[in-house]
Amino acid sequence: MNQDHRLPRWAIVGGGMLGMTLAHRLAQQGQDVTLFEGAGQLGGLASAWQLGDVTWDRHYHVTLLSDTHLRELLKELDLEQEMRWVETRTGFYTDGQLYSMSNTVEFLRFPPLGLPGKLRLGATIFYASRLKDWKKLEKVLVADWLRRLSGRRTFERIWLPLLRAKLGENYEQTSAAFIWATIARMYAARRTGLKKEMFGYVPGGYARILKRFGEALCKEGVKVKLQHRVSKVERAIDGVRVEFENGASETFNQVMLTVPAPVAARVCAGLSDEEKLRLKDVQYQGIICASLLLKEPLANFYVTNITDREIPFTAVIEMSALVDRTHFGGNALVYLPKYLAPDDPAFDLSDDEIREKFLASVERMYPRFKRDDLLSFRVSRVRHVFPIPTLGYSDRLPAVETSIPGLFILNSAHIINGTLNVNETVQLAEKSLARFLSHTNGHERGGTGK
Repeated sequence: MNQDHRLPRWAIVGGGMLGMTLAHRLAQQGQDVTLFEGAGQLGGLASAWQLGDVTWDRHYHVTLLSDTHLRELLKELDLEQEMRWVETRTGFYTDGQLYSMSNTVEFLRFPPLGLPGKLRLGATIFYASRLKDWKKLEKVLVADWLRRLSGRRTFERIWLPLLRAKLGENYEQTSAAFIWATIARMYAARRTGLKKEMFGYVPGGYARILKRFGEALCKEGVKVKLQHRVSKVERAIDGVRVEFENGASETFNQVMLTVPAPVAARVCAGLSDEEKLRLKDVQYQGIICASLLLKEPLANFYVTNITDREIPFTAVIEMSALVDRTHFGGNALVYLPKYLAPDDPAFDLSDDEIREKFLASVERMYPRFKRDDLLSFRVSRVRHVFPIPTLGYSDRLPAVETSIPGLFILNSAHIINGTLNVNETVQLAEKSLARFLSHTNGHERGGTGK
């Protein structure tokens, strides 16, 4: 028998952090693994790109002290001890004014809300941080839940603009589990006894993390194949056959697809009608994210939440308020994200059109900003970023194990009690590993992935 077939041969399709972590753990268990990625580099949503002379993350990422799964992985890569931890400030833009909301005193002084509204808002956040049963919250619409707890005015002035910024009009069908997961992550460190939350980063950003991770995979014997975008997955006589847009094709004993659910439904024609329906039923939010390299910072808030609907982006993320500016050549790095549905016409706007709309609003928000300060402007577009947790979401979750023997589908849709971030992604891979290995060891098939 060919040596490559002595152990079940795994194909991981999708070279983001989920696929890389799966490949890493499987290789550590002695499995023969090939990792395929459609782009020219690993990382997926965590990948890096060039802004002028600066290489940094294509989308904004931050590590919390409580992100234990990611921090353990970084420790294995010999990077965790290099992390820099910073206490940052938060801004709030509402009614055409920019406010600091970085501590309790500033919150109490916040003009758009009266004292009763502030107390109800604080009580809502505290109550949500103490809840344990997220499953019950899947049965309640987030708008109804927040309106009941915080009151109508606080909901309309604070919560509704923030929900729309992240979910668009899909907030109307989103469950309360969404806001619970968001608050739970921010409070996780406090629940473990830490006095305050700190934000962290690895010097060099995800470009450095992914380079080190890729080197580790190669040392472990993982075969990494870039520029292999999947086009078809089907049952074969001796396993599962995977075809790619570049014309290549290979057959494996076990295949793990980590692509978004709608993509999986499209490329896996042999799935049952029910399986395809469940995959297509997952509703995603996409993102248009502009990266700006500036000569000077805008306001030195790490995140500025925006409630004004006229502003065409979700928030302002000043990465240089977290990361030492020496990493950006002494300049400032700003992200302007806009979350929207995958079929939103804005995806068809040119970079120049997005640039003009976004910069006009930056000038409106920050009167001191001058376009001469802009050194580089790039736009990232991703149509499938994170699934929307609708009512009863976990009960309709597509199964990880499919009706095609040896084919598994695992992606961000399977994060059912958290929010999409790198730590949750790594955790999803870790939690799923035991099930995958049980199949390679010839154990009885079982588990639905729910």
